[in-house]
Amino acid sequence: MQSKFQQLKARLLEANDISSAAGLLYWDQSTYMPPGGAAARARQSATLRRLAHEKFTDPEIGRLLDSLQPYEKSLGYDSDDASLLRVARRGYERATKIPAKFMAEVTNHTSESYQVWTEARPANDFERVRPYLEKTLAYSRQAADFFPGYEHIADPLIESSDYGMKATDVRNVFAELRQELVPIVSAVTSQALADDSCLHQHFPEEKQLAFGLEVAQKFGYDLNRGRQDKTHHPFMTKFSLGDVRITTRTKENFLGDALFSTLHETGHALYEQGIRMDLEGTPLAGGTSSGVHESQSRLWENIVGRSRGFWEHFYPQLQAVFPEQLGSVPLDAFHRAINKVERSLIRTNADEVTYNLHVMLRFDFELALLEGNLEIRDLPDAWRERFEADFGIVPPDNKDGVLQDVHWYFGLIGGSFQGYTLGNILGAQFFSAAREAHPEIPSEIENGEFSTLHDWLRGNLYQHGSKYTAPEIVQRATGSPLSIEPYMAYLRTKYSELYDLGN
Repeated sequence: MQSKFQQLKARLLEANDISSAAGLLYWDQSTYMPPGGAAARARQSATLRRLAHEKFTDPEIGRLLDSLQPYEKSLGYDSDDASLLRVARRGYERATKIPAKFMAEVTNHTSESYQVWTEARPANDFERVRPYLEKTLAYSRQAADFFPGYEHIADPLIESSDYGMKATDVRNVFAELRQELVPIVSAVTSQALADDSCLHQHFPEEKQLAFGLEVAQKFGYDLNRGRQDKTHHPFMTKFSLGDVRITTRTKENFLGDALFSTLHETGHALYEQGIRMDLEGTPLAGGTSSGVHESQSRLWENIVGRSRGFWEHFYPQLQAVFPEQLGSVPLDAFHRAINKVERSLIRTNADEVTYNLHVMLRFDFELALLEGNLEIRDLPDAWRERFEADFGIVPPDNKDGVLQDVHWYFGLIGGSFQGYTLGNILGAQFFSAAREAHPEIPSEIENGEFSTLHDWLRGNLYQHGSKYTAPEIVQRATGSPLSIEPYMAYLRTKYSELYDLGN
């Protein structure tokens, strides 16, 4: 059994290595690659994705998994070996339903689509990218159809990133959350907007990047196993547990973009860097779901990074970096500025109160597109109508409307966005549990100390990788299933100190 288990691990490692090489090509395309390399890069990425898929779906892996079932049953559920077999089997059964040729076609298409999007968005040219998006939708429906018997066509796509969840589950959570959020949004946005002019000054890029990376290291981001670079749309990527990279983007006339993008991606990176090194190269060496992964980016970006306690410590340092811009701005004014609530156009820059409405809009559009109730050609108009209904404002163009997010232009349509709101909910739930176990965490944050929080998250969440499903890890770490209550309590407490929320 041990010999067969080692054979399986070697085969899985080989598929993982090829997939990581493909990931490196994507990182390069998103950071340093000249535009002229787009066509060849699409072909190269497609080749590697096809090879990785073929390696992972090799029938010999299936035979090894079958022969190792007695070994798996002889072990306890919490055993690393049993968990590896369980997760590998789940991934194998899913992957074998998708032809390698299809994977290559999709990869080639989405690489081309991404390059077109990087040019079409600044030009506000939806028509240029529309044929690519129509093809993406066709591929998305085809991908779902590889998994017959679904309740909703989006279910297989949602499950690929949030295992165990279906469209109905997400709709139910979103409906419950929306009922609680809308009154708060209405109460806050009916008041005078916070003055955030202090954030809209000239902030040299180099200093922004250096300050953000310094905070990331304070959080626990290990630069011996990571680095930061610039890109169009920030992301975190991992090529191994020893190479976990983050990206950000800067605007020299706005302080918040680079800073909070860096903190957001650092949260993702802390998760990956916190996975036990002995899980390297196995199916367990990654986050367990998009929702749990986003819980960490939102926790470190918002619950920590936008808290008053955090800035009690870091604001004097930021003022020292930008004395002319912030030297005369009081902490209260700065804290209110970075937590300004308004009905705004851009999801990634949205405040915590309105952010989830952006996600719900996108999730609903994904379902409508997949169902055939909305055509790609009608998407810009539908976006404007829904945006006006939800936010009371109309996007002036497609650049800050339907073109703003990269997801549909470098991936399938479906399963792309629900993780962000699930992450907001779970981030508050994890933080609440950590604080209950260690009441000193808030005071430590005020002193620029994050080791207790980081250690609790690493011990209860990070180290396990994808050993447990999202529902399992949430129950183990917090003692209860997913609940919106800690998140709503967090929002009400925080924003009642900044705004009049009434009753």
